[in-house]
Amino acid sequence: MTTEVRVPSLGESVTEATVATWFKKPGDSVAEDEMLCELETDKVTVEVPAPAAGVLADIVAEEGQTVGVDALLANIAEAGEAGSTTPEPRPSAEAGSGKAPSEGGAPAGAGDGEAVDVMVPALGESVSEATVSTWFKAVGDAVEADEMLCELETDKVSVEVPAPAAGVLSEILAAEGATVEAGGRLAVLKSGEGAAAKSAETREAASAPAPSGGGGADVEDAPAAKKAMAEAGLSRDQVAGSGRDGRVMKEDVAKAAQGAGAASAKAPAPASEPAQAPRAPVPAEDASREERVKMTRLRQTIARRLKDAQNTAAMLTTYNEVDMKAVMDLRSEYKDLFEKKHGVRLGFMSFFAKACAHALAEVPEVNAEIDGTDIVYKNFVHMGVATGTPQGLVVPVIRDAHAKSFAELEKEMAEKAKRARDGKLSMAEMQGGTFTISNGGVYGSLMSSPILNPPQSGILGMHKIQDRPVVVKGEITIRPMMYLALSYDHRIVDGKGAVTFLVRVKEALEDPRRLLMDL
Repeated sequence: MTTEVRVPSLGESVTEATVATWFKKPGDSVAEDEMLCELETDKVTVEVPAPAAGVLADIVAEEGQTVGVDALLANIAEAGEAGSTTPEPRPSAEAGSGKAPSEGGAPAGAGDGEAVDVMVPALGESVSEATVSTWFKAVGDAVEADEMLCELETDKVSVEVPAPAAGVLSEILAAEGATVEAGGRLAVLKSGEGAAAKSAETREAASAPAPSGGGGADVEDAPAAKKAMAEAGLSRDQVAGSGRDGRVMKEDVAKAAQGAGAASAKAPAPASEPAQAPRAPVPAEDASREERVKMTRLRQTIARRLKDAQNTAAMLTTYNEVDMKAVMDLRSEYKDLFEKKHGVRLGFMSFFAKACAHALAEVPEVNAEIDGTDIVYKNFVHMGVATGTPQGLVVPVIRDAHAKSFAELEKEMAEKAKRARDGKLSMAEMQGGTFTISNGGVYGSLMSSPILNPPQSGILGMHKIQDRPVVVKGEITIRPMMYLALSYDHRIVDGKGAVTFLVRVKEALEDPRRLLMDL
């Protein structure tokens, strides 16, 4: 009896994925819920667990293949049927990894220690793929259970992959730069007796470059290496592979490209040679000082979503300014008591979140979204708080912000901001926002026009607090002023509503007592 392994649900509006990595090969024993492969979509990476225990009979969808929801990925046979299903594994499954089939379906290396697959973990709701960012261990290195092996990068978060068991890293299946899918295989560990004894031998075999001549015809180079060779304009015979059986890895291409660059600097290519990159010609002396770095998945997603927002929404921005003296005086008076009682500092963001929630109740269209020909009004406020990280801008969501106290808002904002900077946020924590606040003032911005975060219809931009002369009750005085900017979707938010929203935010901040009185 065989059990089918199928593509799981990939999240809202996601209909297909790419098979990134298989953590198991035909003939390997699998336990129920053990990760079999990883699928990658344009949003997330999805791990595919084994629906039942048994032996992986065959792989139907190979790495790099595009599959739809509920498509067949593989078949699992019962342990007793392993002999009838595994002696003749699919050729592509073995050729792609450069390994000889295991006799009788037994896991490779069983004699020197149990082979343990390192699988891509769950990447969050609607995330089906990721890019291998960094390997912390090399082939042949000894690892401890739960020790970090590598880091994966999705378009939103970074995910660390721990070692499932102690042993020796015998093979890396997904090199840095490779795209992998949830549930895919990243590497193979040798655990148990004999693993330590094989460490030196494995390291030596991995570091010894294999000939790159015709003998490598049956060796499948790393996908990231193929792409890097195409970008660098290098042919296969120009790169010496350091992987198993001469497999070319991404770092091999980088070394070859450096050598080619040095050679071309000494002997410039003929003027008739076509340019490799589709961009304006660059003088040779400038090209040698350039550095080409592939955009991270997060940066690609940010770029795509920002452009989509401009192309879809009728975006307009209105401005106002707010006197921050009342908020600053209130914060200065109570910050010590607040921190002593609640264990968190009283900042400005909770005041803005409260003021925005108060204004959204009066102008609900700013908290709405367009769905086809319908306008969906939200009777709640899930406040997105834009947070800058080393990888790019992310927007964790504070759910039901309208019902939370100042202390609850400050605690949740601080906790999510820290996890965002550490790359620990899940996809679920960044979905479902109805309105967004972006504080460019922390970077010194005096005035800007924020871009909408689709499908939301409003985003408030905060800016630098700056002492400026203003007229108060007929007299010129110095006050701490901040410019506010509301970008909104003019398709459903009229100018009157946008201006009213900003005025209500301004009134609540200049007299915080209005928040207590619900005025």
